[in-house]
Amino acid sequence: MSTPFTADAIEAIKRHMNDDHSEDALIIVRGLGDRPEARSAVTSDVDAEAMEFTVDGAERVRVPWGETLTERAQVRKAVVRLYQEACEKLGIEARGPH
Repeated sequence: MSTPFTADAIEAIKRHMNDDHSEDALIIVRGLGDRPEARSAVTSDVDAEAMEFTVDGAERVRVPWGETLTERAQVRKAVVRLYQEACEKLGIEARGPH
């Protein structure tokens, strides 16, 4: 899949998600990745169409943004939206601003 993001930007996004938002990633995978029993989710790739996670150390799961992203600044809002949608689907309360 094509991406508007540089390799450095992708690495920075992955690092931030994995270092600071690993619990959010797991919620996204459980709620929107159709893996309700997942035990772990590591952000493994990002492109214009989706964020990809490695689930439970093996399976790759792509969760679409719902729109095509064209710049890095859109990623934060898109991740927050996915997190909130996943919380709603799972019936759990979303935390405050990320």
